[in-house]
Amino acid sequence: MIRSMTAYARASFSEGELTADVEIRTYNSRNLDPMIRVPSGLSGLEERIKSMLTARLSRGRVEVRLQIHDTEETMNTFEVDMGRALSCKAALESLKTTLSLEGAVTLELLMQAGSGILKTAERSLDLERFWPVVERVMQEGLDAIDTMRATEGRYLAEDFRQRLQWIEGEVTAIEQVSGDLIPLYRNRLMERMGQLMQDAGLEPDSGRLLQEAAILADRSDISEEVVRARSHIAHFREIMDGPEPGGRKLNFLLQEFNREFNTMGSKAGDSSIAHRVVAMKAELEKLREQVQNIE
Repeated sequence: MIRSMTAYARASFSEGELTADVEIRTYNSRNLDPMIRVPSGLSGLEERIKSMLTARLSRGRVEVRLQIHDTEETMNTFEVDMGRALSCKAALESLKTTLSLEGAVTLELLMQAGSGILKTAERSLDLERFWPVVERVMQEGLDAIDTMRATEGRYLAEDFRQRLQWIEGEVTAIEQVSGDLIPLYRNRLMERMGQLMQDAGLEPDSGRLLQEAAILADRSDISEEVVRARSHIAHFREIMDGPEPGGRKLNFLLQEFNREFNTMGSKAGDSSIAHRVVAMKAELEKLREQVQNIE
């Protein structure tokens, strides 16, 4: 199955006094890498959200930003850092005395000068009250992510099919060219060896000539590589059409493709085959870049 790892979705759900809004962004990554941000007091829901992500996604960096609006009560309370407040007040009064300044140290002045005196305090919230709304909005957000990933995946799959078809045609062309080369190599070798033996005043040894020709033919035969390349193409298509995410498998399979093509080029020893191999490897590189984008 081909699905992109890049997607974005927003969702909102309301029930009673609660409204949940979520933004989900997914990016390329070798593994599933979730980053979850929830409102103060609801950090206990992070593991539940992570479990939902794990059940729906297998790869990719996933950023989740959740916001909750509660009309029944505020989500946050505030607390005073009394030690910081007293220290700041003492410092201001000392400054006032040292510089012979007039005026009182007011609350407004204290708040302006003393950063961190008043800060948000995390409250202990009833997670079970919030979870149904959070679960519903996460389901809607992940449904939208799935749709976007699948849509992009269909475009990628069509691109893969066209490139595979072209590679398959090149493999067939290489097979045809290589089949004509083996008899040509054999005849050339026998002619050269026969000439060398005559120049040396030796009688041509037909048995030895045939043996050397057979060795050359075996070294130049790329039929096994062609068979394996076709098998890789068929396997690539099976993975694309299968039910499971195929990014990792396809990435490994492309390495096997590259190995077969390198062997074809080195064994055949023909410029036309070498040029086709270079072109196929360039196409493999384009496939590899695209495969990095799929789940």
